[in-house]
Amino acid sequence: MRDVALVDSEFSARFSALRRRYVYAILARPLPSALLARYAWHLYRPLDLAAMRDAAAPLIGEHDFRSFCGTLPDSGNTVRRIESLTIERRDELLVVRVAANAFLHRMVRTIVGLLAECAMGRRDPGSVAAILSARDRAAAGVTAPAYGLYFAGIAYPDGYDSYVEPPICRG
Repeated sequence: MRDVALVDSEFSARFSALRRRYVYAILARPLPSALLARYAWHLYRPLDLAAMRDAAAPLIGEHDFRSFCGTLPDSGNTVRRIESLTIERRDELLVVRVAANAFLHRMVRTIVGLLAECAMGRRDPGSVAAILSARDRAAAGVTAPAYGLYFAGIAYPDGYDSYVEPPICRG
């Protein structure tokens, strides 16, 4: 989808946005896929969807996400508001959808890495509150790879709100 509109000279595509949406795809099966290798993170272990959802729940809302930040923003402000974070199984694919007022550098990939560790039993889903309060990047664990991450939409104050489901995630 492509749209064009006249905007005020103060408009910033980045800073005027009210909400951004990302989708992350995880291929959860013993063997990798040659066709999906560039489009989804392959995890060969079984993933516990309930553990992922339990770990995701404390992330919803406004928090200091410093533990999930790769590089600090110039302002130093690491408080963000996650509006929704859902995980859906589509056959062998797990689709993580997250919407927030803004994201930090590598925030989505770090969240997905933590959720995957919880899903594989490497971390306790109950540890997420402590990870948030640690405000230490090392506390959150692995960062999921860039492949598998999709920018899926943005919303602006004028009512413009786009969402495009990545082809790999369509059912």
